[in-house]
Amino acid sequence: MGIFFSHSLFGSKHIILLVVSVVVIILSLLLIRKLELKTVNKLMFYLGLPCEVIKVFYYIIINEEKMGGYLPKTDLPFHLCSIQIIFFAILCFSQSDKIKRILYSFMIPSCLFGGFAALLLPTDSARNGLWLLTLEYFLFHVAIVVFALYLLTSKKIKLEIKDYFNCLKFLGVVGLGAIYLNSILNDGSGKINFMYVVKPPQDNLPILNLDHGWFVYILSYAGVAITCITIIYIKPIIEGIKNLIHKKKREA
Repeated sequence: MGIFFSHSLFGSKHIILLVVSVVVIILSLLLIRKLELKTVNKLMFYLGLPCEVIKVFYYIIINEEKMGGYLPKTDLPFHLCSIQIIFFAILCFSQSDKIKRILYSFMIPSCLFGGFAALLLPTDSARNGLWLLTLEYFLFHVAIVVFALYLLTSKKIKLEIKDYFNCLKFLGVVGLGAIYLNSILNDGSGKINFMYVVKPPQDNLPILNLDHGWFVYILSYAGVAITCITIIYIKPIIEGIKNLIHKKKREA
């Protein structure tokens, strides 16, 4: 089984996994669309938790001879997708509707685009690890994409223009926090790259590359992220602008 899942980027086996992932996304969305938001939050948390446990034990075991029982710093849950597990825990156990709303505003675009990007650009560990790790990788990223699509299509949450600005502010906090976190955890290996604020996730990517230095890269990265968020919120943005125009007309 391990040999089957040792596949190259966009090779035949990767494409098979992508097709299966798309089918699972569609079927899962149809199954959960009518569930209550609270129930879906719990499902995501109880799915994400064992996925994270599998990942933790896998990386400890394969690095046991070199590191003992330590989880490599590179595999801490601070990437855009893995940090969603922490967010799901907050959604399940927090009593604050305001905190939940802010998290939803950020999780919709980050789960959707982050999940799809992860499926399209699987990491080396997911391509070359045991079949269980590959399954965990694709299952979790499929799940967060389904969650984002559920929030967008189930009408459990009506997005407003304030959610757009909350999302942008949260993005700024996460981005700045990632810069600090990477610097604190930096071990000189060059492998620690949470949220990809240190360098691109892959070499030779269009737009997101270091051809013109880190500052241009991080500005391009921010531009791509803001563009993706704006696409998600285009409807509430238009509605917000219309409401503002109508308000000014009434006051005139």
